[in-house]
Amino acid sequence: MHSQSIRGTHSHTGLDESPVHDGGAHSPQDLSYIGPPGLSPQKGMVMDRYRKWTGPHEAKVLDPGLVQPAAGLLTNRGISGPCCLNMHSKEFEPDDCKCPIRPSTSVNLRSMRAALVSGMPSLRGVPGSPVLSFSALQYGFYFPSESLSLPFSVQQTENAKSTPDDSQQGLVITAAIENGMCSLYRDHDTGKKAQTATSLWDAYSGLLSNQAMILAMNSSFVDPSLQFETQLKITESSFKMVFSIPSLDKVKEIGKSEDKQEDLETLYRSIFNIYEDTLLILVSKDFYKLQILKEMAVWMNEDSSYLQERAMVIISRVLSFASRKVKGYTSVDAPCLGILAAELSLLCSHTDPSITQQASLGMYHLLCIAKCQTDIAKNKTAKYAKPGSHCLQPSSSDTEFLPKILQRDKTTIAQSVGKTLLPSLLTDFVWTLLMKLSVPDPVTASEAAAILKLTLEYHAPKVTMVSKIVDAIYKQLRANASHTMKQAMLRVITLLTRTSPKKVIFQLMDYPVPADNTLILMWHAAGSESSVAPHVLKTILLILKGKPGEMQERKKERKRFSLDITNMMPVAASQALCTLLPVGCYKKAVAQFFPQLLMALMLQLFYSSNLRLLTEDRPFYACDALRVLLNCSGLQQVDTALQRKNCWNQFSQVLFHHHGVYLVAKTLSEYNFPQFPETLHYLYKLSVEGPRRSEDSVIIIIFLTELLNNFFKDPFPEEFLVLFRNWVNDSDPAVSKLSLQKIASMAPVINEIENVSSLLLSIVDAFLSKDKTVVIRAFMTLRSLLVRLDKVTYSSLCTRIASSYCPLMDHSNGGIRSMAIRHFGELLRDMSHYTWMLNDVVFRGLVPLILFLEDTEARVVKACKHTLGICASELKWSASYLFNDEYYSFELVVLNICNNLLISHGNYITDLISDTLGYLRSSRTHLRRASVILIGYLAKLGGYLLHRDELEVMLEAVDRVLRDNDPTIRELAGITHKLFKEIAHTLTSSNIKQSFRRFFNFIYIKKLKPLYNYNLPKHLTGSPMGIKETKND
Repeated sequence: MHSQSIRGTHSHTGLDESPVHDGGAHSPQDLSYIGPPGLSPQKGMVMDRYRKWTGPHEAKVLDPGLVQPAAGLLTNRGISGPCCLNMHSKEFEPDDCKCPIRPSTSVNLRSMRAALVSGMPSLRGVPGSPVLSFSALQYGFYFPSESLSLPFSVQQTENAKSTPDDSQQGLVITAAIENGMCSLYRDHDTGKKAQTATSLWDAYSGLLSNQAMILAMNSSFVDPSLQFETQLKITESSFKMVFSIPSLDKVKEIGKSEDKQEDLETLYRSIFNIYEDTLLILVSKDFYKLQILKEMAVWMNEDSSYLQERAMVIISRVLSFASRKVKGYTSVDAPCLGILAAELSLLCSHTDPSITQQASLGMYHLLCIAKCQTDIAKNKTAKYAKPGSHCLQPSSSDTEFLPKILQRDKTTIAQSVGKTLLPSLLTDFVWTLLMKLSVPDPVTASEAAAILKLTLEYHAPKVTMVSKIVDAIYKQLRANASHTMKQAMLRVITLLTRTSPKKVIFQLMDYPVPADNTLILMWHAAGSESSVAPHVLKTILLILKGKPGEMQERKKERKRFSLDITNMMPVAASQALCTLLPVGCYKKAVAQFFPQLLMALMLQLFYSSNLRLLTEDRPFYACDALRVLLNCSGLQQVDTALQRKNCWNQFSQVLFHHHGVYLVAKTLSEYNFPQFPETLHYLYKLSVEGPRRSEDSVIIIIFLTELLNNFFKDPFPEEFLVLFRNWVNDSDPAVSKLSLQKIASMAPVINEIENVSSLLLSIVDAFLSKDKTVVIRAFMTLRSLLVRLDKVTYSSLCTRIASSYCPLMDHSNGGIRSMAIRHFGELLRDMSHYTWMLNDVVFRGLVPLILFLEDTEARVVKACKHTLGICASELKWSASYLFNDEYYSFELVVLNICNNLLISHGNYITDLISDTLGYLRSSRTHLRRASVILIGYLAKLGGYLLHRDELEVMLEAVDRVLRDNDPTIRELAGITHKLFKEIAHTLTSSNIKQSFRRFFNFIYIKKLKPLYNYNLPKHLTGSPMGIKETKND
């Protein structure tokens, strides 16, 4: 075949390639072997069989840094001697390489094939004609792919038959590769020695095959996650091949001579070197692949038969290489450091000193990498970061000293790891050690517990994902109640509670109620230290602000606060208080938070009583916790007194709850509980800030009112009166009524209140409430206060108060209508000396007072008669006798009032007509009927005051009533319409004539007689209602 040159760049390597020039073709006789001392030249005899292969080809070195040169090297003439480059040396630097194989060196392909024959990925065939295909990418060389046929089998199984040649002589296949001679000795002894030799050869060939695939993939464009996953699987396969081979001493036993033992040792060491080189190349490309070391630590612990010391040597060497390479990096992506540190920390206390030494050395290098990560994170925001300034490497003296300290020194390990690792990595470290507590090996579990405890004692604040750790402990303890590491796990809970009480307590409350024994143990562990007691109680109080059974906002996404879509954490918190409050170290904290705990449990009693309506089997932990609180606070007498009153047994009844709150507050007051000042202050704070829910206000008001009643005389201090004044117009009707009730009780001392006007006006504002019970309570409260209010203050407010009654005279509720009308009259009577101040308000309310005489409810009619009688008396009208049942007639009352209006207050007639027009559109029949009659009389008497456009509006309004469904209303509307027409006929367009007419009617007043004859009494004869004409004096 012709010689061939390969130039350019290979598409899969990702490495720079330099062309290599062939110095000329070489014949097979040009091949020679130069190997390490002690190797027999006969071991190169297999090279003679290769001379029948194809001619030389040019090859080129892709990257000398990837090549592990051999101690002895097959070369063409002029290229010989050992390579000074040793990647396994601590002083390894690529630039120091003096290897004769450089990018500019020409290498004979046949020589390289001889050197690489043992590294072919596939060694398959039958004796006499195997086929071997290979690629040498893993060595940094590129060759054309081709198949080679050998005249003999390079791999035989244990059961293969011996050939005549085999019986005459042993078969030795030798290839000079990488660190030295690879030798497999096969003689007629077919026992364990043959198996050992075969296993070495299988491991070596398989390792090279795996290395080729790993490194080829490393230079490809495969998705990084898929690439790493595949490489990890192949590396695991290589690990099991490499570290399951016999020890070096056993390998040497199969050698018959010193030379053969040396060859086997060279092969043995080459196997480990290839595995290490693969890891070095992977890590040099991507620090993320340090994760393979973490997996190695796991694999080596799975089977004690693995060569653990050798594995640790490789791990420490790779970490050493990484710690040097990290110099100058601006970012380090090594998320496995926490888990790997946990594995190494356990090995630092291994019984084998050699493993301990390597583990501590590896831990040291790992901490150097972690230190670099931490420094980069600190300097990440630095605007001008110089290369190489991110990682501060320790001095040479530190390098020699620190690993020795790490050996079997758990305290130093815990402090160094906690100080160096980033929070996320330290969390991985803690999590890994926590998982080790459940391993079958008690020694490992004990070591993990010791390191975990020390780490959390020094660096628990840096640990994240606390809830996940607590949950894992709960699951492990629940699965195995007699766990050998139970105390160690509970200690973890205690240590985490020191720095993250909120996270721990929230997670402990996030389990179904009632709590099981495991959870109660964890509660005790969380609250076992007095220093954390205040923080624990604060967190529980935060949980108690929730309402049991309340639905979460998002059902699809599981929230940490609740396992279920309903929040049952407050119930769990109440049960936890039953467990924690009696603990001695909580005595001081309980005294500090007594008011908060008292009110939180009072609210939970209310919530729980409502919840028990739906779930009868729910334990009443809030009640139990409240009793525990009283007993732990020195209030045993209060608990006993409430027990005698049967308070505790009735609290579960919803209707009793408000009364139960009253009993608790009253009993506490009766025994002069020493926590009164703090409790009153906290209640005031709650009232000012406003509770989370409106129903909370009810409990607060009941409790606060009862405490004030027992410790203060009415009136309350101004700061508390402000609260009650604000509560009058609360959105919750129950709150408003409670406040109004308390204000009403202060009527005897109403004049002693400083700002009584604002208090009364707040009650008037309550008239606008949509809840009728609040309005009625406001009427009653205001009336009880006005009776005792001094006249000066009363007179300043009477107009405002009277005006607020008028809209309620037309309220849809009969009770409110009757009270508004009656209280309006009472106010007029109270202000009899100030009638002149109320004239406008009186005539504003006169129309509804007249119309509601026709109301369907007797109480409203009675109230109207009562108030109209007062009005007539105050206005000096002679109409009071008409409200007696004997003479009562709606039309006669209207006629009498209109006649009196015409005489004394004629100027209000047009305003009264305007008010009456609005009732013509009322949905109530009796109001439309009454308004038709009233507007007719008002128009008849005051027609001279009307303008034409005003009359047209009135005619239009009556026209609609002419089509009313009620025949009586239609008949009455017809009379009114005719009356309006007559008035319109008398109107003149001349302003002079109109003014003269008004003046004439003002002098000569004509009293009217009945126009409608609507329900007139039969004994009207002799009645004073005659037609008279009088001259106005």
